[in-house]
Amino acid sequence: MKKNRSLFFLIFAFVFAQIAWMGLLGLWIYWYVSNYLIFKQVGDRLSPKIILDTPNVAVFVFGIVLIVCIAVAMFLFFRNLTVQMKLTRLYDNFIANVTHELKSPLASIQLYLETLDTKDVPKEKQKEFYAMMTRDANRLKKLINSILELSHLEQKRIVHNYQVYDADGIFRQLIENSIEQFRIPKANVKIEGSVQCNCVIDKDSMQIVFDNLTDNAKKYSSATAEIFVKLSRHQKHILIEFIDKGVGITAKFQKKIFYKFLRISNKNIPNVKGTGLGLYWVKGIIKQHGGKVSAYSEGKNKGTCIRIELPIYQTAKKFYINSLLRQTAKKQKYLERTNGE
Repeated sequence: MKKNRSLFFLIFAFVFAQIAWMGLLGLWIYWYVSNYLIFKQVGDRLSPKIILDTPNVAVFVFGIVLIVCIAVAMFLFFRNLTVQMKLTRLYDNFIANVTHELKSPLASIQLYLETLDTKDVPKEKQKEFYAMMTRDANRLKKLINSILELSHLEQKRIVHNYQVYDADGIFRQLIENSIEQFRIPKANVKIEGSVQCNCVIDKDSMQIVFDNLTDNAKKYSSATAEIFVKLSRHQKHILIEFIDKGVGITAKFQKKIFYKFLRISNKNIPNVKGTGLGLYWVKGIIKQHGGKVSAYSEGKNKGTCIRIELPIYQTAKKFYINSLLRQTAKKQKYLERTNGE
């Protein structure tokens, strides 16, 4: 209710501001035209020194330009205010999600520790408890690292290691690593096509991309995730289509899923956990590689296709790709010199 009131007030203020400046513009034109007509008709009678052969166009134009500038300034103000309100809502959702993600494993670890401290737990059960605590601790570590890495990504402080790879081999390897990590049955995964060319990527960063895509495919599938990956080479770029058979995305959110902190809730899968940073991270990594990423879905319960385009080495974006390799070479020389000292 409070959000609807804020939105209504914002719309009302914007409409009122537009009516106000249009009214001001109308009054300015009316004042100018009225004075011009008055002086045109009676100016010579009032004073022989008044000569009004042509209107003072400069004053008229200056007034209109000033009013239009005010209108543009109001438009930009309200636009930025709207964006800020959306970011605030997304940030609030992010804080709520992160808080939940942090509290859940911490509560689990605390419960296991209290049980071990107050009760005589058999050794076999102790091993099971320790394994569960390790899993929850790794979950916490992964969450914290993802937030820190995102900060580094935005500030461009990540130390990348760009290398030239055989595209077909490296992408198949990265996809298989993600599938194994998230324990998706191999029978549910199909990789089709090939890309017989070279590419320049940071292997660790690209692994994060496929890890996030695989994680999303698993989270947003009502049953066991099914993944289809299609690799193809085009004239200047490599195309990777990562397709799942999950709950899909409505047309309204297909361009928004890469926004920071945005998570799409689905009543069919109410227990999906996350921070809303995964796909934002994916987009940032692909952009750093000189590529593009987009999402497509035919609708609800019809799966999602994430399309990734990456430049082919020595065919597209030569200057940019070579600059990435030079940056890596400089960083490696610096590290070697530092370690040598």
